[in-house]
Amino acid sequence: MGIFNKFSFILLVIFLSLSANAEVQRHRFVIQATKVKRLCKTHNTITVNGMFPGPTLEIKNGDTLEVQVVNKARYNVTIHWHGVRQMRTGWADGPEFVTQCPIRPGGSYTYRFTVQGQEGTLWWHAHSSWLRATVYGALIIRPREGKSYPFPKPKRETPILLGEWWDTNPIDVVREATRTGAAPNVSDAYTINAQPGDLYKCSSKETTIVPIDSGETNLLRVINAALNQPLFFKVANHKLTVVGADASYTKPFTTSVLMLGPGQTTDVLIRGDQPPSRYYMAARAYQSAQNAPFDNTTTTAILEYKSASCAAKKCNAPTPIMPSLPAYNDTNTVTAFSQSFRSREKAEVPTDIDESLFFTIGLGLNNCPPNFRKRRCQGPNGTRFTASMNNVSFVLPRNFSLLQAHQQGIPGVFTTDFPANPPLKFDYTGNVSRSLFQPVPGTKLYKLKYGSRVQIVLQDTSIVTPENHPIHLHGYDFYIIAQGFGNFDPKKDSSKFNLVDPPMRNTVGVPVNGWAVIRFVADNPGVWIMHCHLDVHINWGLAMAFLVENGVGKLQTIQPPPPDLPIC
Repeated sequence: MGIFNKFSFILLVIFLSLSANAEVQRHRFVIQATKVKRLCKTHNTITVNGMFPGPTLEIKNGDTLEVQVVNKARYNVTIHWHGVRQMRTGWADGPEFVTQCPIRPGGSYTYRFTVQGQEGTLWWHAHSSWLRATVYGALIIRPREGKSYPFPKPKRETPILLGEWWDTNPIDVVREATRTGAAPNVSDAYTINAQPGDLYKCSSKETTIVPIDSGETNLLRVINAALNQPLFFKVANHKLTVVGADASYTKPFTTSVLMLGPGQTTDVLIRGDQPPSRYYMAARAYQSAQNAPFDNTTTTAILEYKSASCAAKKCNAPTPIMPSLPAYNDTNTVTAFSQSFRSREKAEVPTDIDESLFFTIGLGLNNCPPNFRKRRCQGPNGTRFTASMNNVSFVLPRNFSLLQAHQQGIPGVFTTDFPANPPLKFDYTGNVSRSLFQPVPGTKLYKLKYGSRVQIVLQDTSIVTPENHPIHLHGYDFYIIAQGFGNFDPKKDSSKFNLVDPPMRNTVGVPVNGWAVIRFVADNPGVWIMHCHLDVHINWGLAMAFLVENGVGKLQTIQPPPPDLPIC
């Protein structure tokens, strides 16, 4: 065998071993109405494949997913793969009218993308109206073949999906709120793996059981899939060791309580180190907005030691022990928890910043339009609720998706004049003049050159009410380099920047009456929405989008749209 042949052979072996490890996984998601009974009542609930929660997808780092979504429901639908980087595959990201037009009833679309360099827990959910109330599931990314977790291999792994349930059709809830301009009705229950648990009527027979054995160390993959509520999560008498979040490994730290904003995931190890019995795991609201109604109920599942379990007919299992959860408004616990996160390795944080942006985020109130009847203006003092970033209330297009309009050069769909700073400086977290409550509606994007290094200060405002906002950026992970309270002050707050090992996330909880600073490199061309993951706030316009331009050559250019991309 000549040198050239030997070299070709070695390359072939390397190629075959790499491709043998990376797989293409194919799935079919049928969106359909399914009879689901909760809280004594049966609903025609929109599900994937009749499952609630939807199917868990398990892949390896490097695998490609092909998911054909067939819409047999009566609503438009799209699916978002929350936290997947979607490098050059923006057409598969999923937010309605941002990267695609919705899949109409009777239509179908195949999402194709590769997951590279991400490991841990992500999830998928509908990104159209309020369908994600019931259309969601876990997306688990394991290490490549031959690689292992950077922590001891757990005996078992259990996804824990925290959800929110309305005892009515959630689409009707949001439509009614859009009609009246008021806040939508709060949920009737929270759920763990779609079950409310023992503290609700007609629910205890179906309560989720999570098995554990004495001496075991198990991995819980906790996902906040609730629509509108950050949640505390606790397991009675057990400590939790956090090892990952949003599919990035973290320096391990031990805590008795988690807080997840909607969209966030947290991987924790739990040890079977307590007397064999049954212990409640419980979740309830973290409510930072004052005087706003919220669902104050508590969902539970049961952590059950093998030796303490028995078939209900044969014996009376002991009543589970209940954890004491933080007070609903316990911001101190939230702060201590979020400040514990660090990247596992030294982080490659961008330092020479090309784009230094400052975005205010918060609510607002629109005056009642003269042609509206009173019943359409049921917000505070006869107004309609709204929300904005930098005083622009985001309006989605209706006839094209933003990515399509950008790709095809369709004029009149969006402008690229989203402001880099608030149009007006004010005391963001103080008493804000009523004249600043009414934002300007618009479909404004902010243009980023490929490869630019971006810093964004996200500043909460006290307009209407300050609140902890979980801000999610599509198509990117980012480093959270600092968080604090009050108005961000570059002079004194820059000294707090962690440029060594800040956590990498895809969703950041901007503190109530406070700020967060994030950094990322714009290395993924396309149109990427950044929005509050409280769905009530997206409807009101708490969003904006980045248009990241193509770089040089094929590998820095978004792929062409797939042939089956839905048309509007």
